[in-house]
Amino acid sequence: MTAEPDGPEDRLRRFATIWSRAVFPVTSTSSTRPEFEERLLPLARRLSEVLRARSFDARESRAVGAALVDSHCTDPEALARTLDCVDAYLVLYCGEGGDPEDLRARSARLQHAMAAGFAAALRARTLAEQEAIAQAALKAQGVVAEALHASEARFRAVFEGAAIGIGIADLEGNVLQVNEALMRMFGIAGPTLGGRRATEWTHPDDAPQIWRLYDELVRGEREHYHVEKAFYRPDGTVLWTNLTVSLLRDADGVPQYQLALMEDTTERRLLNLRLRYEATHDALTGLPNRSFFFERLEKALNAGPGRRFGLCYLDLDGFKTVNDSLGHAAGDRLLVEVADRLQACATAPGEMVARLGGDEFVALTTGPDTRHEADELAGRIMNALLAPISIDGRELTVRGSIGIVEGPAGERSPAEVLRSADITMYRAKSAGGNRFELADPEADARVITRHGLTTALPAALERGEFFIEYQPLVHLGDGSVRGAEALVRWLHPQHGVLGPDRFIPLAEHTGLIVPLGRWVLEQSVRQARAWRERYGETTAAGPLRINVNLSPCQLTHPGLVQDTVDILERTGVAPDALCLEVTESALIGADDDLLKPLRRLAEMGVDIALDDFGTGYSNLANLRRLPVSVLKLDRSFTQSMQRFPADPVDLKIVEGIVALAHSLDLAVTVEGVETGAQAEQLRVLGCDTAQGWYYARPGPPERLHELALVDATA
Repeated sequence: MTAEPDGPEDRLRRFATIWSRAVFPVTSTSSTRPEFEERLLPLARRLSEVLRARSFDARESRAVGAALVDSHCTDPEALARTLDCVDAYLVLYCGEGGDPEDLRARSARLQHAMAAGFAAALRARTLAEQEAIAQAALKAQGVVAEALHASEARFRAVFEGAAIGIGIADLEGNVLQVNEALMRMFGIAGPTLGGRRATEWTHPDDAPQIWRLYDELVRGEREHYHVEKAFYRPDGTVLWTNLTVSLLRDADGVPQYQLALMEDTTERRLLNLRLRYEATHDALTGLPNRSFFFERLEKALNAGPGRRFGLCYLDLDGFKTVNDSLGHAAGDRLLVEVADRLQACATAPGEMVARLGGDEFVALTTGPDTRHEADELAGRIMNALLAPISIDGRELTVRGSIGIVEGPAGERSPAEVLRSADITMYRAKSAGGNRFELADPEADARVITRHGLTTALPAALERGEFFIEYQPLVHLGDGSVRGAEALVRWLHPQHGVLGPDRFIPLAEHTGLIVPLGRWVLEQSVRQARAWRERYGETTAAGPLRINVNLSPCQLTHPGLVQDTVDILERTGVAPDALCLEVTESALIGADDDLLKPLRRLAEMGVDIALDDFGTGYSNLANLRRLPVSVLKLDRSFTQSMQRFPADPVDLKIVEGIVALAHSLDLAVTVEGVETGAQAEQLRVLGCDTAQGWYYARPGPPERLHELALVDATA
């Protein structure tokens, strides 16, 4: 076994070697095979660049096909061997690092473009030869009047020796002469075409203008015309040709004959059809692919007034598990079986099924009324997936989630329709899967807005679009302000002020929560320093403290402790001025590694608050191992106190939590206090501090200054 090439250039040259060995035997050239390989090497490099380019450029592939003709590779077998070689080896030797499915699809398109370029160049070369033959024929006809014998010999040599079919007929269409090449094209052994009329050679696929051009030519109104035309052979098969018909005039310019030159393009046409099929159909399932589907969808959306469409976007539930557990070969067989079932669901006129890629399929229905047809099509698909599929002796249950988009033609683009269907499909999957959902413009808008916010987050932080509001923390015993919780807001250019519930989950998903959280921490600590500089290290009620929320992503970030230390040192703020709030759910089942940074911060003097306490399922005994100094009761406890009288069970729960917290030397803060009665009840139960709209809504830091000033001078 030979060793594989080491680098891209070696792999490229190996491909050129295979290509030259395949094509050289059918090439008319005086070069040696190594010399011929050197001519193919730059063409191979161009194909490699087209295969790996960011966007597919059909012109470059067509240029390579044309270059083959310039290299004397004019035999049809040369093109067939070239395409076979490209199909088998281009992706293997030149597609390193790319997505195999995308490379194979691009290779098919590349082959199609090469064949088109080859055909165009060969046609141009043939037409040049045809023109030379026509000129020779015209010259021969003119010389007949002056030197009949000499011209007859020259014309006969051209007529009989030409590789293309030649026929001569009078102006009434009676065939007078045909050459051997034309008889071979029609599969006729003897001169049996003589005596037939040209007008008898009609075919159902004839373009409407063919016979109009013919009439203009025989009337002398046109000198020649060139068309693609099909003929029936005597055995019933079809011969496709590039047909050029010219008018022959005598020495006085009077029309005398018509000269037909035919090039057999049957094999080339069949090759183009095969390449077209491969470029528009999925190689695995045989279904139409994404490209073909978009053509049909665009046609359906441009069908005109009164027409409608329905689209079902299917994604298999849990398909990745099949690939991971049984292997990709089993996954492919599953996809083939699913494709067959889907194909059987869309057999009515105007319906089609396509595979977009992976385990994603689409079904399209068109017509004047698709409101119910789309639902029925989705139902048939769901029913078709009910029966288990046997793969390698295992019975696999297949389920799918479908998003349905239905509406009138002409209102949306194909990309918009597919985006809506995709969003709706994921909504069905989020609802548990194995179901279908109808598109909802409002839901689409929310998803699109969510995506827009996600992409705008990084730039928003750089442009300074975030700001912080502060909600005071009030001592329930004396009503003094003990500090504030920092709450970040986003001043969006289009959507206005957005609360953290709109963008914090997005920041956590994208990882931007780490730099955003660092910015919030630094701004909040600087604000705490400003307060202390204005009012001194303590107010009459004690030191003012700033509370900053930590997300689970920040909690696991390795730079949390160092970032906090650096910020405190840069601002000159003591650690006891800072309290970091961590949600209870983030610490459920936390191991020592997760708790280590919190312990280090607590040892420095930073307070740690357990936020939203009472919403999770943590064992109360675990409080002993958590480095927290404050419990923040969730607002659900205060909401239950809005009723009068308050639920005694809720009061007992709060009383028990407060007693437990105080026994562990933990302070208790309550969120969501909205009335004086709630505040008094919580004070009686022993809670230490509270926050809520009863005291103040989140606002600018100046409002907290005013409250603190009032408390300090009371």
